[in-house]
Amino acid sequence: MGERTNTLFSPQVIDQWAGLGIDLPALFSAGDLGSRMGLVVLEAAPERVVGTLPVAGNTQPYGLLHGGASAVLAETLGSIAAMLHGGPNKMAMGVDLSCTHHRPVRAGLITGVATPAHAGRTSATYEIVITDERDKRVCTARLTCALRPAAQQTPSRDGDNADGAGAAAEPTEG
Repeated sequence: MGERTNTLFSPQVIDQWAGLGIDLPALFSAGDLGSRMGLVVLEAAPERVVGTLPVAGNTQPYGLLHGGASAVLAETLGSIAAMLHGGPNKMAMGVDLSCTHHRPVRAGLITGVATPAHAGRTSATYEIVITDERDKRVCTARLTCALRPAAQQTPSRDGDNADGAGAAAEPTEG
């Protein structure tokens, strides 16, 4: 689902997801879009998800970091945090994302840190602060995710799901 990284998962996350046969680094990765953009998830816990994104390759025509790149970083980190908060029996689906861009960036690496503003039973909202290499705030984002029951797979005799749809769809970020 994305580039393999050495994401540091909290002991709480490892314990909660242990024994489920789920590849945590793959499930909580940057996904295909994030991987193409060079996004790397460094730390992952419901209380704090940290990731980086290079500016190079993610600029708009004027040579500045594209605002959409900041939005991809923010939504990825917030979605991972919401999924970890919801646990193995919930799926996080983004319902609102807002980004305020504070200053331009031309080069280097940006870092995003997602922390909870609200962590409830059916929704979770995260503030994502994105900074440059000088620790100057580049963007402040807020992501709200709905938390819904995760689809349960029921294998049939031929290996497809009971609904005949084949393998279950992979969760999407956001």
